[in-house]
Amino acid sequence: MQPISRPTSTSTRPAPSPNPRPQHQVNTQTKVFDTPHGRLLCIADIRGRLSALNDLAREANAVAIIHTGDFGFFESSSLDRINDRTLRHLTMYSPLIPTAQRTHLLSPENNASAIRTTVTISLLSEFPLLLSGQIKLQIPVYTVWGACEDVTVLEKFRAGTYEIENLHVLDEATTRCLDLGGVKLRLLGLGGALVSHKMFDNGDGAATIAGGQGTMWTTALQIGELVDTAQRVFDPSETRLLVTHASPGREGIMAQLALVLKADLTISAGLHFRYASSYNEFSVQGDFEGFRHKLAVGKEGFDKVWDSVKNQVDAVIDEHQRVLLDKALSVIDRVPPSLNQHVPNGPALTEEPAWKNCWNWNLCDAAYGSLVLDIKDGRVSAELKSQGFNYAYRRSVSPSTVAPTPNSTSSALPVGRPTETPGLSTRGSGTPVGGDKPLPPHLTAPKSKPATPPLSNSNPETPKDPKFNGTLNAEKAEKERAKKERKKEKKQLEKAEREAASKGAASGQTSPQTGEREDAAPQEPQSGKATPEVPSSASEAKQFEDGLASPDTESNGARTPTSRRAQRNPWTIFMRLGVPANEQEIREFFGEAKGGITKVSYPMTFHGKQQKMAYVEFGDEESMKAGLEKHAEKLKDTVPEVKQATDKESRNADGAPRGGFRGRGGRGGGFAARGFAAAGLTRPRTNGESAPAESPKPPVDN
Repeated sequence: MQPISRPTSTSTRPAPSPNPRPQHQVNTQTKVFDTPHGRLLCIADIRGRLSALNDLAREANAVAIIHTGDFGFFESSSLDRINDRTLRHLTMYSPLIPTAQRTHLLSPENNASAIRTTVTISLLSEFPLLLSGQIKLQIPVYTVWGACEDVTVLEKFRAGTYEIENLHVLDEATTRCLDLGGVKLRLLGLGGALVSHKMFDNGDGAATIAGGQGTMWTTALQIGELVDTAQRVFDPSETRLLVTHASPGREGIMAQLALVLKADLTISAGLHFRYASSYNEFSVQGDFEGFRHKLAVGKEGFDKVWDSVKNQVDAVIDEHQRVLLDKALSVIDRVPPSLNQHVPNGPALTEEPAWKNCWNWNLCDAAYGSLVLDIKDGRVSAELKSQGFNYAYRRSVSPSTVAPTPNSTSSALPVGRPTETPGLSTRGSGTPVGGDKPLPPHLTAPKSKPATPPLSNSNPETPKDPKFNGTLNAEKAEKERAKKERKKEKKQLEKAEREAASKGAASGQTSPQTGEREDAAPQEPQSGKATPEVPSSASEAKQFEDGLASPDTESNGARTPTSRRAQRNPWTIFMRLGVPANEQEIREFFGEAKGGITKVSYPMTFHGKQQKMAYVEFGDEESMKAGLEKHAEKLKDTVPEVKQATDKESRNADGAPRGGFRGRGGRGGGFAARGFAAAGLTRPRTNGESAPAESPKPPVDN
């Protein structure tokens, strides 16, 4: 077959046609495990640390390993083919480079040439040791390639130049079947990063795979050949497992590929995640249309590229490549119809089975965790194991400084030293040999910003201001002092009120004090939804300056919001009117005493309800007493109730408390009793009088 010349755009060069082979032949084999029960270890991004594979398998008691990319396919000559940017990326994430050396290599003063002259193949991958036999794989390993690999090395595997015992590379023309635990598990693999604008560019690849300068990506012809391979080996008795480097959860094209391949399970690599995720589309999409939308977005991205290169591709591909391209295009077009779509004279549309039946796992890096598929009696169960996030550092953080919480938009997850990774040889500090694997920027927090201090049930207050300073003991002592001072002030206020009440009672002009000042107690805990009131003491003021917005309280955290009304003028008269009256009419009602009135206000009522209650405030006690005595008997031909206001009126706006002080012309308890009776809050006495009910009862429908 004649080689194909490169078209004018390097991004549209298709691969040369693969070597001719009989169309019925597929590179496949079945591995039979002589056991009714077996475990498969699934990991991602081993990144050249190949000596750890046997340890990880031994710890998981696995009979085989499935790996999802970034295996570490590099050899000594690969260094000359890796560009500077990719080499820096490999240096940043290689688990074979000690922490101190990596920090030095990646420092700003070291340019690309300094890294290139220092980094050797032994710092990037142990693949040469595996190739030479110094490292041997104890169990079968099935892997696809990832985004950072040398395409030349993979081409040597395809050509048969390289062959390693127990290492099986899954590509578009190669499939394996594992007969284990009553399940025939068909492995289908697709390697490389999914980059839409490179799907028709092979780079340095010689056939359907593509790559160059230390990176590899997926091509349209690669997808087409994988579909062709899967169709040739299709067996309804098998369970299909699709292994990809790109995640079907993020990439619509990968999800479309799973539909076409009729995959039952998928496993893919993560993005340096600390936890693996396990899901089906039904569990993460709001509805079936959400699933369709993801596929449609993938199709839209591909179509934009295809429309721009279609003419160039059609001009250079041969007949065999045309078959593969058509199969790839069938994947892109595989978007299930909407259930709301009406098909005239056709069968009713049914739900796509994969919507609920295909299960997916997106793995974290091998240094952070793994997945084990436990297969027994025809069932496949999953065990996820992750190193997880490290929050131990918070126990040693001083509360003197506060950083934004991890889930805020202004900060990222804090950097914590990973604990010992099971199965990996470690140094005394629990750090894997070669140093901690650095986190990518999106998981890294600046070291200069301490994290949020730990929360404690014994301390209900949460510092909210980053300017808050002081040790934990000093903070606790300050809160205790402020609490005692508030209690002291409250007692003094209540004492003064009792004394004032007793003096007023001696002259026959005041009512008993309830002792509960719901509308005049700024010391009570306040709801966090409104602006805090002005502190009543120096210690409280200091608390607000220091950012302690949460109130001191003895409760377990479930606080009932209290009233936020200001303290009432103690020289206030309460009026219950028979008919509505405006402010001027009320002022005239008090005759000679109206000069001492400072304010007339009406309590809040329901919309449209006439104002029949009023508070009349006076400048001093003498003016109020004059108002109680020197007023007209009637207002608009009705006799209003006039008395000194107490806190209880604010709680009983629909009925005056019984026994309160009555000025000249007051109507007293009879009016209040009728008000309670009208509200259904009284019960009849045997002598015909009414008394307040023990507890209000809701009306009962007959």
